[in-house]
Amino acid sequence: MKESPVIVWFRQDLRLNDNDAFLAAVETGEPIIPCYIWAPEEEGDWAPGAASRVWLRHSLAALRESLEKRGLKLIVRRGPTDISLRQLIQRSGAGRMFWNRRFEPEVALRDARIEKDLRRDDIEARSWNASLLVEPESLLNLSGKPYQVFTPFWKACLKRGFEQPKPKRLPAGRLSAPEKWPASLELDELELLPRRDWHKGLAAYWTGGEEEARRVVKRFVVNKAAAYANERNTPSIAGTSSLSPHLHFGEIGPREVYSRLMSADSNSIGSKVFLSEIGWREFAHYLLFHFPETVHRPLKPDFERFPWEPNDEALRCWQKGETGYPIVDAGMRQLWQTGWMHNRVRMIVASFLVKHLLQPWQRGAEWFWDTLVDADLASNTMGWQWTAGCGADAAPFFRVFNPIAQGEKFDPDGAYVKKWLPELNGLPDQFVHQPWVAPADALEQAGVKIGSTYPAPIVDHKTARARALMAYERMKL
Repeated sequence: MKESPVIVWFRQDLRLNDNDAFLAAVETGEPIIPCYIWAPEEEGDWAPGAASRVWLRHSLAALRESLEKRGLKLIVRRGPTDISLRQLIQRSGAGRMFWNRRFEPEVALRDARIEKDLRRDDIEARSWNASLLVEPESLLNLSGKPYQVFTPFWKACLKRGFEQPKPKRLPAGRLSAPEKWPASLELDELELLPRRDWHKGLAAYWTGGEEEARRVVKRFVVNKAAAYANERNTPSIAGTSSLSPHLHFGEIGPREVYSRLMSADSNSIGSKVFLSEIGWREFAHYLLFHFPETVHRPLKPDFERFPWEPNDEALRCWQKGETGYPIVDAGMRQLWQTGWMHNRVRMIVASFLVKHLLQPWQRGAEWFWDTLVDADLASNTMGWQWTAGCGADAAPFFRVFNPIAQGEKFDPDGAYVKKWLPELNGLPDQFVHQPWVAPADALEQAGVKIGSTYPAPIVDHKTARARALMAYERMKL
């Protein structure tokens, strides 16, 4: 009797281990057809940005290689997704389709329609949660409503123990393949890489794929986790995990990260602090699931009336790292060159855009979305609303970061600034975060000309802070 293949639909779960849908397909013993369908137009306003597409291209190549080692091929198609899946089913004779769920609003609605249509046509359609520790719909507060404050949310998560099985490993050996493979596009036909070669800088800093993700988490647990609480806020050192893009693309799952951390070092302060960062990732997805409108609109309705002052030139200076505030400019140039920015600096640059420049938080979210390799709709939305003071458990708007003080506190010797702003390398440390106050002889010796080799501040901190607080008061009238 001819076996009916099972199709595994890969999305943001580009790994073989601890992949519920793929491992369930393996357990059936039936031939497996792994597929990836590129349909960015189905993700509304949040199709993957330029940097994300670069990462995706390399991650898909790594997945394809891992599958080939097990005797399988990755079938690549373009959307529309429902038509592509239907064609695969018809031409392969598959009777089952497995996938891991995504929780972004537009994608979740599309997936629900696809699942309904498959079941109507007697195709076994099954999905799993392989990207989060907690199902967003399964956790509510005592009033039966979604949590909007992180601490009680995370306490509730820890109390339930996540109810998650330990991560499963893929069995050794070759896997069951179909007698005949469906047609597939080449990865280059998806045109994920830009025509201009700006993306080559990203390759100098990152390697995608499941094998690399597992190496990164191992290095973090062994070498960095214990010191994480003390080192995570210093942008000049590699004190963070660098796991965010690997988690976003599902090259590793949070279950495995959690399991490795707990097995190796569950009691250190650093490990507990890092685990809470995993909790913030969970909270972001939880909020987006329950409040999908927040991708465009503030969770706190009062902020609909905030008197933003959109200004294309101010936005451009911020995007290019030309604000005249070194810690801000260093962060934006790190982002442009590497597709990533240190989390402490993300908060500083976001605060500067929203509060010093009074630009709508949505404009910052859009820029991050296009330039971050770890651009994640849930985390991006929550982070920007947190900075703007308009989201769940957000920082109050009247908390305005002083970029000079922030630089002096978290980059006291200017090492981070000087790495990304080499034009300031010759300045004495005491002036590196406010070069415009350096004596003329110090500037001349360093080869720095304010307004020429390095821009003058585009706003005065004290003036900008007063303007932001005044705008906040006007919103409340």
